[in-house]
Amino acid sequence: MSKAASKGALEALHNKLATTLAEALDGLDASEKGTAAILNVARQFLKDNNVEAAPREGQPLGALAEKVAQFPFDPAEDTRAH
Repeated sequence: MSKAASKGALEALHNKLATTLAEALDGLDASEKGTAAILNVARQFLKDNNVEAAPREGQPLGALAEKVAQFPFDPAEDTRAH
């Protein structure tokens, strides 16, 4: 049986993935086919490996948290799944 990747290796992957995705998304058209799938695979990989980060001002995750906060979401009002 193979060993799981070390926490340090996963943290390094997290940083590289975050940087690469941020750079790719800067010039990416949000409607480009496959974008959501790529992001979902990356998100699930990090989740599966318990890689977490706290949003901090001046960091990419902090900037994302600030942007998301501009769009309040009420699941009760979401009619897409109904």
